[in-house]
Amino acid sequence: MINSITKLFKQLLDGNDLGKQPTTDPNLAIACLLSEVAGADYQVDDAETKAKFSLLGKLLGLDEAAAQGLLDRAQVARSNSASLYEFTSQLRELSQETRFALIQAMWEVANADGKIDPLEDAVIRKTAELLYVDHSEFIRAKLSVTNPSS
Repeated sequence: MINSITKLFKQLLDGNDLGKQPTTDPNLAIACLLSEVAGADYQVDDAETKAKFSLLGKLLGLDEAAAQGLLDRAQVARSNSASLYEFTSQLRELSQETRFALIQAMWEVANADGKIDPLEDAVIRKTAELLYVDHSEFIRAKLSVTNPSS
């Protein structure tokens, strides 16, 4: 909260246009969203970290070094961000199928430790809304992770 207020005042003092969103690499935005859901419950365990790492490789076709570098940059970007909008605004041009895959990956990260915290659910729900993913697709992504045999 304080970080967001400080950032706002800094933008005002610097004369920046507050309506302009900073441009971010879409791959970095995806990494930030996966990191955001992992840290939503303030507990990031090894299973969630491994899930983020493997899903980045799967979604973006990155090798281990590139995925790790991207996750490191995402941690910094995430700590400096004011809202999910900074990341989702970069990804609205993606195809519906790709946005669904991202929401599904977020569910996989949230469920990596065997339980989905309500805060993790809220982050994924808000991300889906900001990416214009239909609620039925949001539910389908969740069920594909939580009930894979269905």
